Amino acid sequence: MTYLQLRCHVRGMKSTRKSYPSDVSDAEWEFLVPFLTLMREDAPQREYSLRDLFDALRYVVKTGCQWRFLPHDFPPWTAVYQQAQRWVQAKIFDTITHELRVIMRMIEERASHPSGVIFDSRTLQSTPESGGRAGFDGHKKKKGSKIHAAVDTLGNLLALTVTGADENERSQVQALAAEVQAVTDGQVEIAYVDQGYTGEEPAEAASTEGVRLIVVKHHEAKRGFVLLPRRWVVERTFGWLGRFRRLARDYERLASTLEGWHWLAFLTLLLAKVGLNSA
Repeated sequence: MTYLQLRCHVRGMKSTRKSYPSDVSDAEWEFLVPFLTLMREDAPQREYSLRDLFDALRYVVKTGCQWRFLPHDFPPWTAVYQQAQRWVQAKIFDTITHELRVIMRMIEERASHPSGVIFDSRTLQSTPESGGRAGFDGHKKKKGSKIHAAVDTLGNLLALTVTGADENERSQVQALAAEVQAVTDGQVEIAYVDQGYTGEEPAEAASTEGVRLIVVKHHEAKRGFVLLPRRWVVERTFGWLGRFRRLARDYERLASTLEGWHWLAFLTLLLAKVGLNSA
């Protein structure tokens, strides 16, 4: 190993390998490294550059690449996956997203935490890897996993749960409400939802967490796409996340891994919004 390679290895600096569009910029890395370093960069058990491991993970989530097809100029896929699981289990990606969300709201001249949120879900088609937890969504006519999400009125991700697609939205209201209150210091007062959340049970579940559900309904017969007040924000968020090909279907054996990739994708979006990727 040359002196330059040794410095890159110890400090987590960008190596001389070919760069990819999914690689972090120097400014992004400077922001991220305090969160991602779970042990010292010069720890004897660290064999690969932490930055290369993170770049490889972003490559997988963005392109949808199978682990064993990871380009050879990245560290071995097993090392990338093991480190990724450490980050997921420590909820590092969630933490970074919440920090960036606050920064983004300050840039937009909003309060640090929202008082209103939006709940919704989307169904991901299952694969042989995720088939063990798959359920059938009768409304979407699709077998797979359901992503239940809460976002603020800017579309920033606040909370996320993963269930089988046969699980209805109402069952996850309390979990989402509890999580948004935990990450916003209890500032949330209302949650906008679609008609799938109608009923006393979800309203009472949200109320136990101090959140009032407001159901946004169609006032006229629906013909084609209709842009509903507030409700369109969460649909846009799902659209943003859908551009990460690893999230196009449910390829993960573990629900926690699928959650983690969603948080990683969204923190990537927020890094771009706050301008760190351009440095």
